[in-house]
Amino acid sequence: MQKTFMAAFAGVLACAGSVHAQEWPTRPMTLIVPFAAGGGVDVSARIQAQRMGEMLGQTIVVENVGAAAGMVGGQRVMNAPPDGYTFLVGNSGTHAYSQGLNKKPLYNSVTDFQPVGLVTESPRILVARKGMPANNLQEFVAYVKARPKQLNFASSGLASTAFIGAELFRQTAKLEMTHVPYRGSPEAQTAVIRNDAQMFFTFSNVGSDLIQSGKIRALAVATPKRLPTLPDVPTFAEAGMPEFTYDAWFGLLAPAGTPSAIVNKINADVAAVIALPDVQQRLAQQGVIFAPNTAEAFNAAVTSDAARYKDLFAQAGLPN
Repeated sequence: MQKTFMAAFAGVLACAGSVHAQEWPTRPMTLIVPFAAGGGVDVSARIQAQRMGEMLGQTIVVENVGAAAGMVGGQRVMNAPPDGYTFLVGNSGTHAYSQGLNKKPLYNSVTDFQPVGLVTESPRILVARKGMPANNLQEFVAYVKARPKQLNFASSGLASTAFIGAELFRQTAKLEMTHVPYRGSPEAQTAVIRNDAQMFFTFSNVGSDLIQSGKIRALAVATPKRLPTLPDVPTFAEAGMPEFTYDAWFGLLAPAGTPSAIVNKINADVAAVIALPDVQQRLAQQGVIFAPNTAEAFNAAVTSDAARYKDLFAQAGLPN
């Protein structure tokens, strides 16, 4: 997902040079990656920054600001001049979860940024232990409700995307389950296989092999349509729970007040870049869904998600 996003971002900025061609860009640009150096985002960002610099005739400086779950990097962008020279690789964590998980967040994700556009969504799949006497979502819900406080759900850590998905599902279905955090997704999925936990929310590109090999059972996928890689797994709506939605996204954001001409041009080019055959190929390999939208629609989504997850965490007793 992250490498695919950076590839799209590279093409977006390459096309954006026509905006105010004589005025922008005339000096180096900065891409803030709010995660630690050395990871997939960082490596991909640096490769793409070099290519973008060649296309634009400007240096693209990648800065890693990996602290406070991405909020420190977001703060850097918030405080940057709104001149089209500083952008943030933001995601659900930096701009939705952060507002509800922190009593005093470092920024307001709605008013301190100018959303440029949504780029990708990462499908989440609800999986359960293969041997459990529940063959579908409705049977699973009934099974858990018959055993209040007796079963567990695994996550890759408190407030991780796996925890958030499971907690949102638990609240939606009105289930009484115990949260058991693990150090990462592999450990959490192993816990489900061993029956130490009975459910887990996994990424499509992480859990597909285990699902296809029969080690865990996929109950539903949190996407509007079924995934091509798992055509037999129903959506939550098809499985009888249309009220459950869970989006995990990556998008491009700029400081509030960034000129609309730059924002609109970059946004329009996102769709063009995503339509490229090589990008579509990377999309399939990474297991993500490209979902470009308008700057206005992305802004509405950020606003809605920030409020939604703040309520979710309050109901879960977070932060305590």
